[in-house]
Amino acid sequence: MYLLTAFAPPAVAQVDQPRAQEFFKEAQVLCERDGGRLWGVSICAPMVIGDARTQTFATSQPPPDAPRPKLIGLVNGPIQWGNTMWAAMTWDTIANWPARTRGEAFLHESFHIVQPALVLNGPAGANEHLDSVDGRYWLRLEWRALARALRESGELRAQAVREALAFRGARHTRYPDKVESERALYITEGLASYTQTVLAAPSEADAIARALELLAAAEDGESFVRTFTYTSGPAYGLLLDASSRGWTRTVRGSDDPVVLLMRALGVQPVADAAAAAARYGGAELRAAEEQREQQRQALIAELRQRFVDGPVFVMPCGGGGTSNSLGAVVIPGAGTVYFHPYRLSGACGTLAAENGVLEASDGRSRRLPAPVRGDDATISGDGWTFKAAPGWVVREGARRGDYEVVRQQP
Repeated sequence: MYLLTAFAPPAVAQVDQPRAQEFFKEAQVLCERDGGRLWGVSICAPMVIGDARTQTFATSQPPPDAPRPKLIGLVNGPIQWGNTMWAAMTWDTIANWPARTRGEAFLHESFHIVQPALVLNGPAGANEHLDSVDGRYWLRLEWRALARALRESGELRAQAVREALAFRGARHTRYPDKVESERALYITEGLASYTQTVLAAPSEADAIARALELLAAAEDGESFVRTFTYTSGPAYGLLLDASSRGWTRTVRGSDDPVVLLMRALGVQPVADAAAAAARYGGAELRAAEEQREQQRQALIAELRQRFVDGPVFVMPCGGGGTSNSLGAVVIPGAGTVYFHPYRLSGACGTLAAENGVLEASDGRSRRLPAPVRGDDATISGDGWTFKAAPGWVVREGARRGDYEVVRQQP
């Protein structure tokens, strides 16, 4: 899935057919320019842009003689329509993006379509540790070292990579149970982000400039939990391009791209990560993260009352949809709260929320605060509405004031 960013929404929701066709042509040019060279297969795929509110859509090729998937207009990601996988984007997401960002988005989703055939996909666990002081501190240091590595060459590049590896190693020492979840996300999303960066850039120098831009911008992010490989993936991939040509033809789903780079350069992490941190403004960075943590704890207490301890509605299923991780906050032991427009369609029903959703750490349920009773099929609250799918009904929960959706008894 492609990360949503903070561009303004379009003034009119209905899909503009001529503009959509121009967007498709832009993406097709980028895809055809690659010609399958990067991964050994073409990632060109049919594209669709939809708007759920107006039920309008545009396609890059004639649509199949099959029912239009309900997720079109709700999801940024691969969607099966008929017998074909389509790269889908919502009109609200893409309408006001600049051409480069639009092209990157379509390339990202098109790569996701070929990932299963390349055996480069799989489940990626939660990385909520990246909302902690230590998680953020060592990750931001790693990004700073990666930026230095991209700017340098030879021994200076190798030294910067060694420092990046040390910062990553310090984070993994602190959170050893998250090593695999980080690695898995590098494969599922990091490679997609690397692909979009490389194929959308007219030259290697432009790709490096774009990766440096992403690294610099990411440090201002309010949450790295779901987004860190969008930043790290292009950087590590480009460093691999320079040190291990053709690595994209041999990488496996069980690999760790960071380890591949370490082997390609024949380097090991520097021995003293703390000493290396001083060369990247470590003291100031630590102070900034500790100040952020104080503010975060007060916010977590407020959110825990709203989404966990107080009356809530529980949606006990996952599904597909769109969310924006900007400003997301982790509630330890409960999940992550997403504040921007959130859309989800799953087996138990559909959810539209504007003011906050708590997504469980395992992705299997959502919680909404302060429900107001509707009927057996629909329930709503402050800025959110849930509609139950056939075979599911809304019922009172175990606690007073709680509601949940459950399977309808025969």
